[in-house]
Amino acid sequence: MSTSAPPSNRFERRRAETRRALVRAARQILAETGDTSVSIQAIAERADVGFGSFYNHFDSKTELFEAAVVDALEEFGQSFDERLAGIDDPAELLAAGFRLSARMADSHPELMQVLRRRGLGHIHSDNGLARRALRDLQVGIASGRFTTLDPTVALSALAGTLLALVELRFARPEVDGDEAAMNLAEMVLRMLGLPADDAHEVARRPLPDLG
Repeated sequence: MSTSAPPSNRFERRRAETRRALVRAARQILAETGDTSVSIQAIAERADVGFGSFYNHFDSKTELFEAAVVDALEEFGQSFDERLAGIDDPAELLAAGFRLSARMADSHPELMQVLRRRGLGHIHSDNGLARRALRDLQVGIASGRFTTLDPTVALSALAGTLLALVELRFARPEVDGDEAAMNLAEMVLRMLGLPADDAHEVARRPLPDLG
């Protein structure tokens, strides 16, 4: 009996691989230059797919680049899920997230450059890190850990500070990223209602093994 995949499965697999290649190429372009005026032909060549394949997956470059940003933000969020899963305190989770982000500027530069260039427009999206951060803020508010009244406004402040940290890591690489992340995390925790001493301690707790 043949063990080869049915033609329909092979077709769907190739189709998915082509889409991933296009998204990957768009992510690389966003990370390197942010220039979305690049031609579809250039994107297809970078992805190593035929020009006509582009329109089998996307109606426009705008749609492709939007998919690339969503893909990067979801990867960012999944990284947080995997690495910070053992942390229950929403304040510690927030602080660890800042510190992990600072480190990822070095370990995952392409991903973080996409966040740097396009993250602002996705602060209140329903995907990626935004929905995870909103969830953690709501848990912190419900438990009394945070005293802020409006989680959506708090998310704006939190996300803006995170994007500023990412910008700092790339614009001023000589600055100690870990120290900057801890200081910013402490400031945000105080803004969310933690006492000063508590915010200082939580922002400097040992991180889980990040591998």
